Amino acid sequence: MAGSSEATTFPPLRNDRMIRAARGEPVDRVPVWAMRQAGRYLPEFREVRKEHDFFTICRTPELACEITLQPLRRFDLDAAIIFSDILVIPQAMGMTVEMIPGKGPSFPEPLRQASDLERVSMDVDIKKELGYVMDAVTLTRQKLDGKVPLVGFCGAPWTLMSYMVEGGGSQAFPHAKRWLYTLPTESKRLLDAITDVCVDYLVQKVHAGAQMLQVFESHAGILSREQFNEFAMPYTARIVRQVKEKLGDAAVPMTYFSRGGVYALPELTKAGYDVISLDWLVDPVEARKMLGDNVTLQGNLDPCALFAEKEQLEEYTRSMIDKFGCKRYIANLGHGMMPDFTPESLGTFVDTVHAYSEKLLSSQ
Repeated sequence: MAGSSEATTFPPLRNDRMIRAARGEPVDRVPVWAMRQAGRYLPEFREVRKEHDFFTICRTPELACEITLQPLRRFDLDAAIIFSDILVIPQAMGMTVEMIPGKGPSFPEPLRQASDLERVSMDVDIKKELGYVMDAVTLTRQKLDGKVPLVGFCGAPWTLMSYMVEGGGSQAFPHAKRWLYTLPTESKRLLDAITDVCVDYLVQKVHAGAQMLQVFESHAGILSREQFNEFAMPYTARIVRQVKEKLGDAAVPMTYFSRGGVYALPELTKAGYDVISLDWLVDPVEARKMLGDNVTLQGNLDPCALFAEKEQLEEYTRSMIDKFGCKRYIANLGHGMMPDFTPESLGTFVDTVHAYSEKLLSSQ
């Protein structure tokens, strides 16, 4: 099935609210979804995980599709995001990645010296190595039956490199940053190779059925502004430019999410992304001043606000919308859902976004 979906005919999209917002077109209410909306906070997800390990779910289209659809059955979301992981790209490049319960991703053999690059596949056959993701995208797009658009994603090159060198999660990523200081040429060679894979991967996702794309720069916050402009920004900018060039008339809206990279906002205006997703540390009013009116903003409720009582959460959500406004805006959290959230908290967030924004827009 992999690679055959380019000729697939999909059901017509019945809710294009999020795509319209991404393009700056009018909407009847603010679209809303949540990063990691399919995940461990859902009892039905935990039931699937009892039977299958994490990467088995990612590699099994039927399971990935089922997990993707689970939150859509509970909540009035305006998008689905395919269940996968940013680290399937390092796997496709020849690295072993394990998901350790209670710890997270682990690379048994990380890249610690320049000669380790010989172990990395710099030229990846996307259809061969990641065809299972494309099959999951196509299957999910069919199963959605046009209910909402399907989002595909990848990790940004610097974020993926930091995992590949560090060997797992870290507060400061000292091994990865050491590469930037001591092996800058090798770092850029690796970043270029990752970028090439990301471009082809995202293009294939659109051919498989993805209707929007998001690039996750989860580790921007550990870089200085100068390092970001040298080792992160050029590669994320190349992704959006080349993906849109390769897709041509079939190009879809693209979103960039940077965690801890508020200093990068002025540069992002030049990158070419349709949507800039903000973490919870960014003031939406200031972000709009920096980015202007020709880009859509996404975000950015502090995820931990979902621990609050229902009435408080509703107030936090309304306050967030007041800051962003209802035009060129997609509501989301400032990062992903956490395992110990209750499903009801996400329902409150989604319903409040819809009800409050519809009220504001109808009075304008």
